[in-house]
Order: sequence, then C-alpha cells, then structure tokens
Amino acid sequence: MKQLEIKDLSAAELQAKLVQLKKMYNDIKIAHAISPIENPLQIRSLRRSVARIATEISKRELL
Repeated sequence: MKQLEIKDLSAAELQAKLVQLKKMYNDIKIAHAISPIENPLQIRSLRRSVARIATEISKRELL
C-alpha cells in the first residue's frame, strides 16, 4: 500500500488491515519455505506494507 492510501484510512480500518497483512505475510513466508513462490518480492512488499501501517498507527497514537 502507498502512504497516501494509508493516511486516508481510519484507525479501525488500519488495525483491520494490519491484521490482514500480517496474516498474508506469514502465509506467504511459510509457503515460500516449503516450496519457492513465483514472485519472492511479494514477501518484501508485504513486510514493508506492514511496517508502513504500523508506523502510521503509532504516529496517530502520539498525537
């Protein structure tokens, strides 16, 4: 997800999206460990999306 898309989401939507992306990340990571996935860059993309959302959540909590 892009940063602009993340800023438009509400706090509840961010929490839901974070849970969803963490689950997807773990599933893809496990699938890649068993047999290599077609596009391993998906792992990096999901990890960075999780970090972006977590950063936005913590930034909003500070305000």
